[in-house]
Amino acid sequence: MRPRRLLAGVIAGVVLVAGAGWAVSTRLRSPADEAARRAAPRPSLVTAAVERRKLVSTVVVSGTLEYGSPLPISLAGVVGGTSELQRATRAPRQGKLKEGAVLMEVNGRPVFALRGSVPMHRTIAPGSKGDDVRQLQRALRRLGYGAPATAVFDRATISAVTRLYTKKGYEAQQPTLADRQQYDTLRKAVQTAQETLATERQNLDQGRDVRPLKIRLANAKTDLTSAERALEEAESRELTPEDESKLAAADAAVRAAEEKLAQAEQELAAARNPPTSVAAATPQPTASTDTSLPEMRVENARADLAAAQEARGRAVEEARQARDKRLEELRKAVRTAKEARATAEQALRQARQLSPTRLKVAGAGKDVAAAKEMLAEFARTYGTSVPPGEVVFLPKLPARVEKVSVKPGQQVEKEIATVTSSAFMVTGSVEATESDLLRVGMEAGIELDSGKTYKATLTAVGDQARMPGAEAPADGAQPVLLTPASMKGLKAGTAVTARVTVGATKEPVLVVPVAAVITAADGRARVQVEYATDKTREVEVRTGLTADGNVEVTGALKEGDRVVVSGA
Repeated sequence: MRPRRLLAGVIAGVVLVAGAGWAVSTRLRSPADEAARRAAPRPSLVTAAVERRKLVSTVVVSGTLEYGSPLPISLAGVVGGTSELQRATRAPRQGKLKEGAVLMEVNGRPVFALRGSVPMHRTIAPGSKGDDVRQLQRALRRLGYGAPATAVFDRATISAVTRLYTKKGYEAQQPTLADRQQYDTLRKAVQTAQETLATERQNLDQGRDVRPLKIRLANAKTDLTSAERALEEAESRELTPEDESKLAAADAAVRAAEEKLAQAEQELAAARNPPTSVAAATPQPTASTDTSLPEMRVENARADLAAAQEARGRAVEEARQARDKRLEELRKAVRTAKEARATAEQALRQARQLSPTRLKVAGAGKDVAAAKEMLAEFARTYGTSVPPGEVVFLPKLPARVEKVSVKPGQQVEKEIATVTSSAFMVTGSVEATESDLLRVGMEAGIELDSGKTYKATLTAVGDQARMPGAEAPADGAQPVLLTPASMKGLKAGTAVTARVTVGATKEPVLVVPVAAVITAADGRARVQVEYATDKTREVEVRTGLTADGNVEVTGALKEGDRVVVSGA
């Protein structure tokens, strides 16, 4: 046993010595080995693979989800018909606001929200005309109250307004007590002026200073009527009874001469052709017949006929001349009667003008005209009206009441609320250089912290994207505004990241890191392709869209090639 123990101890000692020697030897290096260990490693190439994929260039916008287009609103004037203290009896309520809804109540009167771009700026009263009236009519038609499109606040529009108020449980604004009292005062003023004018005219008509002139005028009118009647009768008749008698006598003389001529011609013919005896067997010679007397009678009869016809012609001509003369005299009589009437009227008019009573009549007439004009002017705006504070026109509806600036019981003086659109907007800003890449209508994606992504559209860039009351971005940044395609799942006040797509390839393309593209002295772009370990060749390429540190290239490359990003 003893020798075995001794042998084991010797072996253990040898092993221990050998291990200690190995340990010491591993820590001992020659100067050459130490220099080699501390020397820099051999330089090698840094490469990246050529990829084939779609390339999308985006501009990143960090923003906040908010309801868009905030608009502070205030009342354009009084609510109700009087300018008494305006106090809110029902404040606006946060939430959705539809067209035709009652936004609030002031002194128990409603304030309606209607869509329109023309601000309410006056009382719309009967007879009012303008774009604000047309805008009100369009709103009433959209709400189903059937107003016309005349741009005039007429009876049909008043009826539509009355139906709107009634449906909402209110009464359309009627004339106030002060208006009714003023209307009655003006109406009585017209009546008083008319009564005064009638009295003064009666005094003028009964005045003795103009009575002879009035009689003279009445006689002149009577003479004119008689003259015109006589002229009318004369023009309707061709001949007078005397001329008709003369013409009848001339016609009888012509007929008698014609009969006498016919008889003489018959006697002459009988004298020239005496009758013969039928019983005589042989003709007997006869003495020539003397026809001088019958011939003389024929000639005389013809002369008498010519004289009768000439006398008739003279009678006709004399009747015509007498008629013309008579008509001329009657026409002259009419002219003279007209002149006499005009003279009498002028004399009476001048006498009345010079009369003190006439001056009173003129003054009373002016008073009547002035009273009627004042009544008509007041009546044009008298009746159902829309006070300036009872309608608020908003550019877009439905909207959302975001902030309420007045409480029940408070006096209404300035801003009453802030409304926004009912859609979400993303407000943010980008650097000026990036804003040059943005165009309204570009597609975008909104990313939430939860990882969900929503589609959106770039709505505005620059000053048009700045919200009312918002401060300008610092360092020359430009505000941007994006509109989500859907509101589902979104919450106002949420911080989001939006990516606006400014460029994208339609199909997958070859993509390399931007650092791999080198522009040579000739202006052409090249990449270095590693074909073996630390061995490269230059390949000319054409570059395209750049995005996220990568660039689209075309040339003698294929997917999977390694291009040098940096080398030894």
